[in-house]
Amino acid sequence: MFRLPGFHKTLSRYAWMFLFCFRIPAEQGDARSSLSAPDGQPADMSQPVQVFILLGQSNMLGFGKINGGEGSLQYAVQEKGLYPYLLDEAGGWSTRKDVRNVRVMGSGTGPSKQFNNEWMSIQGKCIGPEIGIGHQLGEAVEAPVLILKSCIGNRALGWDLLPPGSDSFEVTDKEGVTWVYAGYKDSPDRWKKGSEAKAIGWYAGKQYDGDIARAKGVLEKLGTYYPGATEYEIAGFFWWQGDRDSRSAVYSERYEQNLAHLIRQLRKDFDAPQAKFVCASLGQTKEGARNGGGQLLKAMQSVDGRSGRYPEFKGNVSAVYTHPLSKGGSSGGHYGGNAETYMNVGEAMGQAMVELLKQEPMQ
Repeated sequence: MFRLPGFHKTLSRYAWMFLFCFRIPAEQGDARSSLSAPDGQPADMSQPVQVFILLGQSNMLGFGKINGGEGSLQYAVQEKGLYPYLLDEAGGWSTRKDVRNVRVMGSGTGPSKQFNNEWMSIQGKCIGPEIGIGHQLGEAVEAPVLILKSCIGNRALGWDLLPPGSDSFEVTDKEGVTWVYAGYKDSPDRWKKGSEAKAIGWYAGKQYDGDIARAKGVLEKLGTYYPGATEYEIAGFFWWQGDRDSRSAVYSERYEQNLAHLIRQLRKDFDAPQAKFVCASLGQTKEGARNGGGQLLKAMQSVDGRSGRYPEFKGNVSAVYTHPLSKGGSSGGHYGGNAETYMNVGEAMGQAMVELLKQEPMQ
């Protein structure tokens, strides 16, 4: 296990992990996580809390069912021997006392509702990618970790989540009609060029404003959400979104531009220029797809720092291709509630973030 300056944890409990090896069927072909079970110890509280903010729409929100038969987390762990670190020595769900799991949600700029504020464990009826993310970071980062999720389903980056500073633009359709598409705080989402824009009860970026405000609200009361903490640093952002945009030819075409701007704006809004960014593609979209999902996949691959398309993102932005990790279904159907999809994607996103944390800071 690598050691990040100020960010390390030493691997341990190999003997305990061996106890679970026999539970993995020989015919099981899936790659199995090498993460170890949490030791139940708190993090080094002499260091600032490392905050990782999770944003997006229903994919990020999480619909992986915990209990039930095939496709549930319970079945994956108990019957297939997957994700053994989720169990403690007594066979119950393990708890990480070095990773805090917080989730808030609200529509637009409306009131915030708290759904989670506890140590990272398996609770409730469903999980999202935060479980895999949290365990990857908890094992790699010595400092206390706060997973802070602020999102709601059925939102488009091209409209609801459009970041501040996004300009309006024009598109001429097949009938020769030119439409003006909303820039940040414009309303409605589009109108015919030359006609009056009649505002509706929503504006471009209203969900972005709400999600960011709710996340900042948590950080303003840091000690309430991470007991004993007094300082924090925004270490990274996670983004799993795109279903709504993939259904619009205009928004999917615009996705790369909007995504690059989103990365810059998040760093600006949280005063975190060094924060890393990890995004994940839609699970149903294969390499080479020519539909809206394919355009989103290309957009994410383009902003990945390894592509070279955006030199400013080298070593600090990573895109995860999730189709090989998905167990079927689509983003619109929440992957049929299959918990393995959410676990696999979460682990991969977390691992991508850990790799970015090893990179030299931006100059």
